[in-house]
Amino acid sequence: MKFVVCVSREGFGDFSADDLTLGRLYEVVTPSDELGMVRIIDDSGEDYLYPSALFDAVEVLEPTASRLHALLAA
Repeated sequence: MKFVVCVSREGFGDFSADDLTLGRLYEVVTPSDELGMVRIIDDSGEDYLYPSALFDAVEVLEPTASRLHALLAA
């Protein structure tokens, strides 16, 4: 499991930033693609594509990643 933290909500055109919280941790569903988009589960509880420039990767140990996955899925 991979996680990112939201570091920006600005400058991404037609995308809505309403479902992103600065400083919040998000689980990555699909890693960044060739277009620079990453699929995360946002604050709405659904998975959407966002520009990867809005996030920084966070290194999380496996036991913690499993606990975070369960917490974020609740």
